[in-house]
Amino acid sequence: MPPAAPPIRLIAGPTASGKSALALRLARETGAVIVNADSMQVYADLRLLTARPSPEEEAQAEHRLYGVADAAEAWSVGRWLRAAMAVLEELRREGRPAIVVGGTGLYFRALTQGLADIPAVPDAVRAALTDRFDADGEPAFRAALAAVDPQAAARIAPGDRQRLVRALSVHAATGASLSEWRAATTPVLAPDDYEALVLEPDRVELYRRCDARLQVMLDAGLLDEVEALAGRGLAPSLPAMKATGLREFVAHLQRRTTLEEALAAARRETRRYAKRQLTWFRNQTPGWPRG
Repeated sequence: MPPAAPPIRLIAGPTASGKSALALRLARETGAVIVNADSMQVYADLRLLTARPSPEEEAQAEHRLYGVADAAEAWSVGRWLRAAMAVLEELRREGRPAIVVGGTGLYFRALTQGLADIPAVPDAVRAALTDRFDADGEPAFRAALAAVDPQAAARIAPGDRQRLVRALSVHAATGASLSEWRAATTPVLAPDDYEALVLEPDRVELYRRCDARLQVMLDAGLLDEVEALAGRGLAPSLPAMKATGLREFVAHLQRRTTLEEALAAARRETRRYAKRQLTWFRNQTPGWPRG
């Protein structure tokens, strides 16, 4: 009889909910390796702003996929999933447990529900359908999509030109609908492969933690980190440049706001981000235990 696979724990939740502290405690107790599932903590330039584990914390247990990308790179869900699959397979072969922890819901969905491996759509096809959308208007275009992919037509929000064009482009290029591609995906982790937990603190307490943590970041040298990243002149469209709080502190460094104004604005954005995360996990992982 083959040996049992080493355990995999998934710990999800909003920012400042205590995920990293719990993962570290469990890793110390079990010898597990902590695997990052936060889309911003993959970037090396953003240790403080993204509340990445400190060097002292990383010394207490092995951490993977933290700070592995330069801010000039654009990591997608697919790229993270491929990297995480490689790490989890390596740990499985070695018989070592893993704790996957983070706040990026799409990463957890990719692990547990799969990610469609859709072939690339030729630029010419996408351009032609974009022109068609502009010429025919959304109602006619959505009706054309509904004829070949009613699920996508019903799912995509009004006014979302990009996703409507994407959905019809996939059918035009592959002969199969986007919904069919997604239905054919295979999860990386089967339900019996993992134990999941969503941390869901009281919202008032969560917001208090968000506010307090930003002050701790400032005291630790956050402005130096932000200044170094802003000084690289990277494209604003890059994922790392959209990190919560970055824009607000850059505005202060450019003397457009006071530090107090920047801190207040960053706190507002962090609380909004935490609220969006709470809502996502509540809607998308209703069957996962809460803690």
